[in-house]
Amino acid sequence: MLIRKATIHDVKSINYIYNQAVLNTTATIDTEPRPIEYQLDWFKKHDDRFAIYVAEENNSVIGWASLSLWSDKCGYKGVAEDSIYIDEKYRDRGAGKKLLNAIIDHAKSNEFHTIIARISDGNDVSVHLHERYGFKLIGTLKELGYKFDKYIDIHIFQLIL
Repeated sequence: MLIRKATIHDVKSINYIYNQAVLNTTATIDTEPRPIEYQLDWFKKHDDRFAIYVAEENNSVIGWASLSLWSDKCGYKGVAEDSIYIDEKYRDRGAGKKLLNAIIDHAKSNEFHTIIARISDGNDVSVHLHERYGFKLIGTLKELGYKFDKYIDIHIFQLIL
C-alpha cells in the first residue's frame, strides 16, 4: 500500500469514496452525494500545508485523508480538522492507520499546533483509530446532525501536537 499526496487526478476516486459514506454511513452528515464539481472546488482549497493524502493499492485509490481549515480567523492558523474515508471494499486493511499517521506527521512538519476531529456517534472505528493516535474526547455536541431519520451526536476529538 502506497501513501502519497493527492493530485488533481485523484479527485474522481476521492469523490467516489466520499459519496459511499454519504449514502451508507453517518461518518458524514452530508445527505446528498457531492457532484464532482464540488469535490474539485474542495480539492483546490487545499494546498501544501492543508494537504490531502491518498492510500493506493494496485494503482487504485482506496482511501484518503485531509487536513482542512478549521476556521479562517487568523488566531486559528495552528489548527486543522482531519477527515479520513476508506473505500468500503478495502476497510480493515490498515489504510486508515497509515493515512492518519501520514497527516499527523504532515501537521507536525507544517507547524500545526492541534488537529480536531468531528466524529459522529456510532462511528466506533473512527473513535478507536483516533484514540490510538492520542486524540482525546473533549466534548459532545448533542443531537447536532440529522441523517437517516434520526438526530446524531457529534463528538469532538483533539490531538495537541
